[in-house]
Amino acid sequence: MFKSWKKIILSLAVLSLVFVLAACNSGGEEVVISTNGDEEAVAAMENALNGAGYEGQYVLQSLGTSELGGKLIAEGDQIEADLVTMSSYFIESAQDQHSMFKDLSFETTALEEYPSFYAPILSNTGSIFVNTEVLKENGLEMPTSIKDLTKPEFEGLVSIPNIVDSSTGWLLIQAIIAEYGETEGKAILQDLIANVGPHLESSGSGPIKKVQAGEVAAGFGLRHQAVQAKESGAPIDYVDPIEGNFSLTESIAVVDKEGEKTDLAMKMAETIVNDAREELLKHYPGVLYEGETVDPANEPAHSKKFDQPLTVELLEQHQEFFNSAKQ
Repeated sequence: MFKSWKKIILSLAVLSLVFVLAACNSGGEEVVISTNGDEEAVAAMENALNGAGYEGQYVLQSLGTSELGGKLIAEGDQIEADLVTMSSYFIESAQDQHSMFKDLSFETTALEEYPSFYAPILSNTGSIFVNTEVLKENGLEMPTSIKDLTKPEFEGLVSIPNIVDSSTGWLLIQAIIAEYGETEGKAILQDLIANVGPHLESSGSGPIKKVQAGEVAAGFGLRHQAVQAKESGAPIDYVDPIEGNFSLTESIAVVDKEGEKTDLAMKMAETIVNDAREELLKHYPGVLYEGETVDPANEPAHSKKFDQPLTVELLEQHQEFFNSAKQ
């Protein structure tokens, strides 16, 4: 009996703690920032906010792209977040469904036009990269295209990201469909997946890790990672495929909750756009605003845009295209 009461008391104590924490979370004054950014992006945003005097006034939540995207689509403006940094196509799709974001109250110097409810904070670009030593060991020629990676001699020596798990994989699929169309593109993708074998990665950084480790000769992924690896002295080189270097932006948006926290979130968004870009450019060297420059090595040779707006619905179609090529 004594043990049973101890369990009951312990359970009640835990339950009380849960209620207290929930009350604190729901009534907290801090701006909740939800982001799909990786460590470098999060650090840049924190440094900008703290440098502007906002330390202690925000809570930052790091979530995966699919997890945060799912919350945006499912919850709309009922989401816990007051401020969101996320893949731009997810922000647009969430806005289309819920009209959940407030128009930005500040001006930007973005080079391209963007919707009034978000501003870009970083850009990722795709490319091929190779391990020059592994190429030489296997007597392989330097590839110039994604199609080259489907040649029989590359069997088992290629790594790519899976579009189902990684948005980086979408850069690959956009390039294939844009250049070859869906019919020829599917045949090319089937041959590519066959060559990839066990080196299909769930993470966008998986292929560059495999290439650096010498497990494969070539991979597809984020261009800036290959540039950084080469500059560090690794036997890595990067190739801008003739199919094109496609890009995805991540942007910042303020959830419209019509309160003081929304106003504060807007000020934080402006701070991140204005003050975090210098640090972000070191890790994601894609020019987005007037006056920005990057090393010529970080300028892709074949920058292209997909001929349809990037949306969650289009992503799902391209995921189905990818899965059909695996069968």
